[in-house]
Amino acid sequence: MLTTGVAYAMGGSPGGGAGGGGGLMGLLPILLMFVIFYFLLIRPQQKQAAKQRDFIKNLKVGDRVVAAGGLHGEVKGLTDTTITLEIADKVRVKVTRSAVTGSSQDAAVPEAQKPA
Repeated sequence: MLTTGVAYAMGGSPGGGAGGGGGLMGLLPILLMFVIFYFLLIRPQQKQAAKQRDFIKNLKVGDRVVAAGGLHGEVKGLTDTTITLEIADKVRVKVTRSAVTGSSQDAAVPEAQKPA
């Protein structure tokens, strides 16, 4: 009686069909989701980070930038790790290069509005 129970436990599926190929078909949706995730999220983020690195690397004296915290200023000095920004007349601050978030088009004050 015990031998019969073991034989049934070791037997194949009652449908008689082989279950081969299920592993690959089970992984296909996961792989497809990863590919979609890569092209929609990871790749654009990598392009944006590369663009930001190039922008920071190519800064020069006189460029108007925005730093972290919303500081708008003009680049007055550069080192390997820091940038000196003039945020007002005779007011200069040092920030790290990584704190620069982008170019400042609207930070420029027209010459007619500058105090004498």
